[in-house]
Amino acid sequence: MTSAPQDPGAAGDGPAARPPLPEVVPADGLPARVRIHEVGPRDGLQNEQTVVPVEVKAEFVRRLAAAGLSTVEATSFVHPRWVPQLADAAELFATLTADPELRGVDLPVLVPNDRGLDRALELGARHVAVFASATESFARANLNRTVEESLAMFAPVASRAAAAGARIRGYVSMCFGDPWEGAVPVAQVVRVCRALRDMGCAEISLGDTIGVATPGQVEALLTALGTAGVAPEELAVHFHDTYGQALSNTLTALRHGVTTVDASAGGLGGCPYARSATGNLATEDLLWMLRGLGIETGVDLDRLAATSGWMATRLGRPSPSRTVRALSVPSHKES
Repeated sequence: MTSAPQDPGAAGDGPAARPPLPEVVPADGLPARVRIHEVGPRDGLQNEQTVVPVEVKAEFVRRLAAAGLSTVEATSFVHPRWVPQLADAAELFATLTADPELRGVDLPVLVPNDRGLDRALELGARHVAVFASATESFARANLNRTVEESLAMFAPVASRAAAAGARIRGYVSMCFGDPWEGAVPVAQVVRVCRALRDMGCAEISLGDTIGVATPGQVEALLTALGTAGVAPEELAVHFHDTYGQALSNTLTALRHGVTTVDASAGGLGGCPYARSATGNLATEDLLWMLRGLGIETGVDLDRLAATSGWMATRLGRPSPSRTVRALSVPSHKES
């Protein structure tokens, strides 16, 4: 990882002061390496009021990949009426898969149903995701179905994706709290996770959609999943930072053996179906913590922070990431 860039706003006649990088102090019981599942282009931009042009989205993905992110969730093949910010999914994905700079980069896409899967497979998608809910209220709000009806809808999608040779990821929303139902029983979450695993999902991402989880809840859910036969290697965690708990929750998951963490460059995102959901865990904030713990990611913090600054200018607002702000990375001037 390179040194932090100079702060152009530092006072004095000599060289500008540079923010220090964290001292590397490893801790026991943590993995040597973590894979970051970058969700900024999909989960980040889907909740922005600004509709980002397809060419800017494509450049965003290129810059994320150039920073060292090997998994970048590209888009979602949902009906444009549901998420108008992602109405350009087919055009964007075709652009990305034709780009030689992105060869070797995993570009997962969300598919809500058979039609979405058809569109994704026609364009050569090799990694797809379905998104379930642990609660009835959110299943109705997000999918207009009960939890059981949504799982029944996903089963043939997963089967067809597997037959086509695609890897399948399962998202579970509202794992720790629901704005309509309150606390979510652990057994409820375990049941949905096992159903997704049994229908062929190779990885299950546990979503704290409204950001209310605390480390004790994370520990309790991961312990229950292990007892039910769902191993940490099959899991990812996806925390929102509504109450500033995303990093502490992530550290708890890492201590429990989870090695895949979802994060969004610059802290972009939220959820269009849950107004209380704020931004995702910022990838830069996650990298700062992991670097200090001596955990490898393969991602260059400086390049990533510069990319988030560049995107923030396109969105017309500062980056929500504390680390991006602290590093004072100037936005790129090129278009």
